[in-house]
Amino acid sequence: MKYFKLIEPNIDPAPYLQEISGVEDAWSVSTGRQDKIKVQREALAIPLRGLRKSAIGDRKRRDVHESRWTSGSLKYPTARKFLEAFAASQNSILGRAKIVCLPAGKRVYPHIDNGEYYRVRDRYHFVLRSTSGSWMKTGDEEVRMKEGELWWFDNNVMHEASNDGDEDRIHMIFDMLPETLADQVFSNAS
Repeated sequence: MKYFKLIEPNIDPAPYLQEISGVEDAWSVSTGRQDKIKVQREALAIPLRGLRKSAIGDRKRRDVHESRWTSGSLKYPTARKFLEAFAASQNSILGRAKIVCLPAGKRVYPHIDNGEYYRVRDRYHFVLRSTSGSWMKTGDEEVRMKEGELWWFDNNVMHEASNDGDEDRIHMIFDMLPETLADQVFSNAS
């Protein structure tokens, strides 16, 4: 496969799911993703890291490289610790991150993540819950990601997802910039 790669096959999702369930109204606190991004309209999200708004300047949001922890991420210390540890293990700089719920019968519509931010970063999906396996298509390849798996995939190619199961599908989705690109990316970011 050229658009997908299984990175870790067996990570216990229970601590992350417990953390989410311990936060009242976790899925309704921030609705910007489903409200503003048409292809994501059926998905719910908990933003953990987002773009640094003060860095936008005259750039489009998809071209802003700087990111920061959201204030809401403080409620998810286990998720934060996982993200920081994985970035360090990959010699990478953590970018944007979110926990996403795709309810039963819903989908993420076909799209490409365009922009300078996405062009230089690797995208990962850590499957926290998916009873029937998380179906995803990128380019001409399809996979069914299972609970506890961590996948890399190429989000610079047309991709889509759907939940054909009967329970919510929950993923931690995040981006990482290889440290070898940091000087080039951040010197051109302003």
